[in-house]
Amino acid sequence: MTQNTMENNAAKPMREQITYANLLFLGAWCGILLLFITYFIYATGILPPHASMEAVVANWGQSAHHFHQVTGSPMGWEWIGLLHSGDYLNFIGLALLALLTIVCYLTLLPGYFRRRDWTYFTICILEVLVLGVAASGVLGSGGH
Repeated sequence: MTQNTMENNAAKPMREQITYANLLFLGAWCGILLLFITYFIYATGILPPHASMEAVVANWGQSAHHFHQVTGSPMGWEWIGLLHSGDYLNFIGLALLALLTIVCYLTLLPGYFRRRDWTYFTICILEVLVLGVAASGVLGSGGH
């Protein structure tokens, strides 16, 4: 194999990188479409909101703690229990977009493992762990 051929092969993306890009593209557009659909459901009143628009506007400048008390809004992942409300239905698209990065990193792992590229394999594992811990709210800083 010539030096030029080796350089051309090294410059080509792995199959998993193409999958990552396609998944990110498709997932992002699906998330955006879902945001439009769920916002339409909320804006038209097909599903009633958990917190009235008047309560939201009246307490917009208050602290998050005060806002949560007045509106009865959930903390952290408790919003999942309110998906029957138009205002919290929107969170599905946001959650999809947020979780998309984790899913995309997971698609890279087999390729890096096969290539024995332990540096990138470790980086992907650490990214998934950090993002997973951050999203879980275990450290008390997420979900606000």
